[in-house]
Amino acid sequence: MDLNLIQQLVQPAETKIVLLVMDGLGGLPQEPGGFTELEAANTPNLDALASQGICGLQMPVGPGITPGSGPGHLALFGYDPLKYQVGRGVLSALGIDFDLTRQDIAARGNFCTVDENGVITDRRAGRISTEANIQLCQELSQIDLPHVELFVLPVKEHRFLFVLRGEGLSPEITDTDPLDVGKKPLPPRPLSPQATQTAELVEQFVAEAHNILQDHHPANMVLLRGLAQLPDWPNMRTAYGLNAAAIAAYPMYRGVARLLGMHILGTADDMGSELDVLASHWGEFDFFFVHAKHSDSAGEDGDFDRKVQAIEEVDRQVPRMMDLKPDVVVITGDHSTPARLKYHSWHPVPVILWSEYCRPDQVTVFGERACMAGGLGPRLAAVDLMPLALANARRLGKFGA
Repeated sequence: MDLNLIQQLVQPAETKIVLLVMDGLGGLPQEPGGFTELEAANTPNLDALASQGICGLQMPVGPGITPGSGPGHLALFGYDPLKYQVGRGVLSALGIDFDLTRQDIAARGNFCTVDENGVITDRRAGRISTEANIQLCQELSQIDLPHVELFVLPVKEHRFLFVLRGEGLSPEITDTDPLDVGKKPLPPRPLSPQATQTAELVEQFVAEAHNILQDHHPANMVLLRGLAQLPDWPNMRTAYGLNAAAIAAYPMYRGVARLLGMHILGTADDMGSELDVLASHWGEFDFFFVHAKHSDSAGEDGDFDRKVQAIEEVDRQVPRMMDLKPDVVVITGDHSTPARLKYHSWHPVPVILWSEYCRPDQVTVFGERACMAGGLGPRLAAVDLMPLALANARRLGKFGA
């Protein structure tokens, strides 16, 4: 998908698009021959939309590639994640309304648990409360690093924001998070000579954080990943002519939306509240990104049944969304998070595209195996969903004479 081409074809319209993202939607059977979480869920409303729309499986990045949440969402918004790359730290900063400058270096931090040998036993420190996070961030904020200003701010639960502000900083540093338990945190390594000083500052911060946290439990160590600087990208109004809004409770997803110029609408962390916000702002915007997080959290915790319940809760809210009479609805996930794997995976993600102008296929239930036979195909590039949504919303003109 070429943003420059789309910009040339965009035309005004009064239509409304809803993109509903069930985070980590795709799954796997717990045992051979069984159902995935989505297939096991009772989803009469999603099934009805699947029957009326066109379905398939979409790939956030490419075959065999396991995407992070940032690339997964960027692809859904039509931004090629191989071209538009940004570290998780920038998204975390924007997600909590931190005033990030072009010279800042930001990283997404996790409080974690390590044993007496420094080996990680829990990357999320038991998902400590946000209140506990706030206290720990206040302690870490007392660390004094030479020649830079340090910010350590709570995000949500075990997640925090780490920012360095100063001259000559570089984000070209490896993560300290090995992304697995049973390993020690990794030392930050510079990827270029210009990043040597920054890597030393990060290493000093991690060492001093360990000294401060060593007597705390379960949050007795920190992990950093996604060090990055703020990029300069075209926003969704420039690219698509859309007045876009995001309804997401978790800061990271608000961050990626803010990066693309969406208005951020406040919401509580449940689908009922998100649909209340959608309804109350329906007349103000023509594109809505609605994010449902709990399917992903359950998958990461390895809780198959809880992920099923999270999907069913979204399904119960679908009629409220359809009562608003959107012109186009896209329902999918940013990646797969099978409870069996307890992590993101490379598996393509089920998708429904519904509009007055779509060509319905033979799919009658919303699930991985059913969508594999859908009209969108089993390997649709996720970046192609946005131009399809725009076309179905009558927002793209003709190409060529």
